[in-house]
Amino acid sequence: MDLPDSTGKPVLTMPDGQRLFLRDWPRAQARGAVLLVHGLGEHSGRYQRLALWFHLRGYAVRSYDQRGHGQTPGQRGALRREDDLLEDLATVYLDYASSMASRPLLLGHSMGGLVAARAVLDGRIKPSALVLSSPVLRSREPAWLQRLARQLTRVLPNLPLRSRLAFEQLSHDPQVVAGYRDDPLRSGWITPRLADFIFRAGVSSIADASRLRVPTLLLVSGSDALVDPSGSRDFSRAAASTRQLTTRFFASLYHELFNETEPGRSQVLMQLSDWLGRHAADAGG
Repeated sequence: MDLPDSTGKPVLTMPDGQRLFLRDWPRAQARGAVLLVHGLGEHSGRYQRLALWFHLRGYAVRSYDQRGHGQTPGQRGALRREDDLLEDLATVYLDYASSMASRPLLLGHSMGGLVAARAVLDGRIKPSALVLSSPVLRSREPAWLQRLARQLTRVLPNLPLRSRLAFEQLSHDPQVVAGYRDDPLRSGWITPRLADFIFRAGVSSIADASRLRVPTLLLVSGSDALVDPSGSRDFSRAAASTRQLTTRFFASLYHELFNETEPGRSQVLMQLSDWLGRHAADAGG
């Protein structure tokens, strides 16, 4: 980790000079470590409750605000290059792993799940284990809009566009919805280059699922109105031959599985806890 910047915030500088804001939940004599990767438009601070869940089970935790998000400086939802988010994750992960006794577990949600899956499938990093929560492996956006994003990437790659996220579909918990809507660090912007990355990385991740080489838990929201869960189903089928993937579907839950109402949230965490118990040796436990 870099020293804090002039504002006193902990940061890590990427090879291209971009500084990413880091958020740590350290633990003395940790049994392992977890790196959390947030989704589109949000930031690492929204993972406080999940980080504390891991912390209580003996894990040190780190998260970071992806470029274009949260307290990381720069245009909202913008990328300089198509693979920026993948390179950023690899840099943050390797930096964190260098300070730990064992390789951290990697957990990504939504766009963060896509970034985590693509980075692992590319061999940029090899975490001890991988957890994917509602990953954007297939978008609900129409084909014409996906083609338009590709075309705009060639001429106006960082044109600011509204992401049009349906807040009420995040969780059944109205407090979660209101908290997200009123969050000053939330961003409602996306650019053609970022949108095109999401669309194409989802397709390629499903196509490459048979290359999965680390123990992986895939948590899928069956009532997800923001991400098409059929992408996770196809990924699960394609990865079956690897014997690395465990998939759990939650038919009635919305997109943010870790922020759902009870008993849904506890059911998700129970599946995560059971899986961690079976893969404790691999996951740094």
